[in-house]
Amino acid sequence: MPTLDLTAEEESMLGGRDGDGVALAMRVIVGQARISEAPRLVEITSAHVDSCLYHGQVSLDFAHRLVELGARVRVPTTLNVGSTDLVHPDLVRDQELAAAGRELMAAYVALGCTPTFTCAPYQLPNRPGLGEHIAWAESNAIVFANSVLGARTDRYGDFLDVCAAITGRAPYAGLQTSEARRGTVVFDCRPLGDFLRSELAYPLLGHHIGSIAGAGIPVLVGIPVEVTEDDLKALGAAAASAGGVAMFHAVGITPEAPSEFADLPVHEVDLGVLQRVRRELSTSGALDAVSVGTPHASYAECLRVAELVADGPPLKLPFYLSTSRLTRERLGSKLDVLEKAGVTVVVDTCTYVTAILSPGWKHVMTNSGKWAHYAPGNINVTAVLGSLAECVASARAGRVILE
Repeated sequence: MPTLDLTAEEESMLGGRDGDGVALAMRVIVGQARISEAPRLVEITSAHVDSCLYHGQVSLDFAHRLVELGARVRVPTTLNVGSTDLVHPDLVRDQELAAAGRELMAAYVALGCTPTFTCAPYQLPNRPGLGEHIAWAESNAIVFANSVLGARTDRYGDFLDVCAAITGRAPYAGLQTSEARRGTVVFDCRPLGDFLRSELAYPLLGHHIGSIAGAGIPVLVGIPVEVTEDDLKALGAAAASAGGVAMFHAVGITPEAPSEFADLPVHEVDLGVLQRVRRELSTSGALDAVSVGTPHASYAECLRVAELVADGPPLKLPFYLSTSRLTRERLGSKLDVLEKAGVTVVVDTCTYVTAILSPGWKHVMTNSGKWAHYAPGNINVTAVLGSLAECVASARAGRVILE
């Protein structure tokens, strides 16, 4: 096992110079560094904390202990979704869970974190750039930061994320290193042709490559240059859910994509493959509701939903749109359009992790490969996957409408 070399500054933090809270956080970081056989720690420029999502009493105990010890984050730190919608608290059916979630969210704000409560921190201002070392949790944020932004973050789970924020350090291991960021498997997407210009291609493609690549690093060939960040968001989120993908390369698109990869195994992806994936992620049945925006819907996606619901027959089914509070504030008059049409705008949380949907609903439509993957196990519903336009058309018709 290689020796872990700490700087004099890091030794001082570990020894308690900056207080017991920093010392506790540094012990966690050093312990993880030794487990991952990191030769040293690396200074980070930002953190995104997932520990603010309530998973039981231990979540509160750890956060309160850090507050009691006087810990404060020392780098800009955003917060992932919590277990309640602080703007619309009545949406959450389990008020006991909501109360615990609210307490936990407040504890992280007390540590100096910014109350963003979004799973898509890359949609916020001041996002990290190429080569920056960061410590982000939340699987879709990790894959987006590594792949699209070219920032460097490994996978950081609960408690490790906030400890990195408090110390400003992370183990120099995994995707913090150049060696670990190389592609491992190629997916030739060129046979998909014009289908790659549809939004539905990307959650399907992400689910497919994640199920094959596992924790590897896919290299995608044939993605069109006009692909949007929302498309790449959907792809990465689905790949991280179906497998353990924390980074992908899209040749000619993402900043670290290789130009040579002849020695890697190749999988060809055609329309038949993605049609099969859609069947796997979708089930038939009477439709009860629609939920879109997982990861949180971007400003552009919210505008698209507003455009789709602005004219035409009223929605016959409950329709939920999850987004960040910052995006909601940006919507202005478009928020009125959405709400008047019957769209429930959810912030601070997501409908597949919090008790918002009615327990009697069994079949829900979504535009998200991630939601379709997790919701059956998390909230006991079956899903059908469609584009935003198909989701709105289905909510209007009261039944599944696919183009």
